[in-house]
Amino acid sequence: MRFGLLGKTLGHSYSPFLHACIGGGAYDYELFEKEENEVADFVKNGDYDGMNVTIPYKQTVMPLMARLTPEAQRIGAVNTVTRLPDGGLLGDNTDYAGFCYLLRRAGIDVSGKKVLVLGSGGASKTAVTVCRDQNAAEVIVISRGGENNYDNLDRHRDAAVIINATPVGMFPRNGVSPVDLARFPRCEAVADMIYNPAVTELLRQARARGCVAVNGLPMLCAQAFYAAERFLDRPLDEALIETTIAKTERAMRNVVLIGMPGCGKSTAGALLAERLARPMLDTDDEIVKKLGQSIPDVFAEKGEAFFRDAETEVCRAVGKLSGTVIATGGGAVLREENVIALKQNAVVVFLKRPLQALATNGRPLSQNGNLETLYRQRLPIYQAVCDAAVETAGDPAETVKRILEAIS
Repeated sequence: MRFGLLGKTLGHSYSPFLHACIGGGAYDYELFEKEENEVADFVKNGDYDGMNVTIPYKQTVMPLMARLTPEAQRIGAVNTVTRLPDGGLLGDNTDYAGFCYLLRRAGIDVSGKKVLVLGSGGASKTAVTVCRDQNAAEVIVISRGGENNYDNLDRHRDAAVIINATPVGMFPRNGVSPVDLARFPRCEAVADMIYNPAVTELLRQARARGCVAVNGLPMLCAQAFYAAERFLDRPLDEALIETTIAKTERAMRNVVLIGMPGCGKSTAGALLAERLARPMLDTDDEIVKKLGQSIPDVFAEKGEAFFRDAETEVCRAVGKLSGTVIATGGGAVLREENVIALKQNAVVVFLKRPLQALATNGRPLSQNGNLETLYRQRLPIYQAVCDAAVETAGDPAETVKRILEAIS
C-alpha cells in the first residue's frame, strides 16, 4: 500500500515519522511535493492508495472528491483522502478529531465558556467547528481586518479559553506572541496549534499565569492516527497516539547541558550526541566563531558585558533548533531571556561536579580566585532552571549514562 503527504514544500514534515510510529511498517508513506498546476492531475491519476493533504492544498483538492465527510464539509477543507469501493475519492478532515483529542487530553472544557480563536484560516475553522460542537457559549474569531481584530481585543477581556490558530511564534520566528495574555484576566486555558517550538511565547505566558497550556503536538499526532485508521480501513489502538506523542517529543527536543565552567559539559555533550545520533553545539564555540576571538581575549579586550550580549544572541539562535545536544557556558543561564530561549524546545540537565574538581584553564571567571563565591551565586540558578540534575562521574561515559537515565 502506498500512502503519503501532498503539499508544496515538505522537507521538514514530520508526517513520515508519525506514520512510521503509528503504522508500524504496515504501509509505505512518502512525500508528494507538487506545484499547484500539478495537483489536480496527481489527485485524479496518481499512483497512491490514500494520502494526507497539507497547506496550501486543503481547499484545492475538495472539488476533486466524489464524497466529503461531514467534518470536511463543515470545516471547508480536506486533509485525508482515501479511495471508495467504486474508485472515487473520499475527502475527510481528521484535524477535527485531532483537535478534539488535544482538548480532551489537556482537560480543556469549552462548554459554556467564551472562546477566542486567533486567526481566520483553515486551522481556525477547525477550532471554531469543534468549539461550537462542544457547546462553547461564544466563539469569537480574531482576524487582522475583521469586526473582531487585534485593535479591539479589550472587548473580549472576559475570554476563558484562547486558541492560537495563526503561525505567529512558530519556528523560525520564535519568541513572539499574537497577544499579550495580561489583557485577558479571566483566561484559564490556552491551546496553541504550533508544535515547533514546544513552548511558544504565548504558552510561556500562559504557564507563568497558571493557565492550562498545550501546544499542537497532540493534535498533529492524533490527526495522523485517525488518518491511518482511514488508510487501513480498521480501528487501531488509541494508545498509539500517546506513544507517538512521546516518541516525537523525544526526537524534537534538545538536550541542554548547564553547570559551572569546567564541569564537563562539552565532553559529556559530545558523547551524548554520538550516543543519540544527534548534532551537538557548544555555545562558547559558537561565540568564538561569531566574534573571531577566544573567550579569554574577548573578556580581556571588551569585557564581560560584551561577551554576555554575544552569548544571548547565540542562545536565541541555538534555542530555536530541534533534536540537538547543546552544551552551554557556565553563565549562559544567568539571563532570563537566555533561559527562555534555551527551554522553548528542550530538557535542561544540570551537571553537578565537586568544586575542587572543576577545570579552570582558559576560563576567565574561574581563574580570578573567587570560584567558590561564583559557585554559591550560581547554584540556586542552576537548580531552578534545570529539569534534571546529574552528578558527574570520573568517566564521561558514565556521566552520559546518568544523563540518559535522567531524561528518559
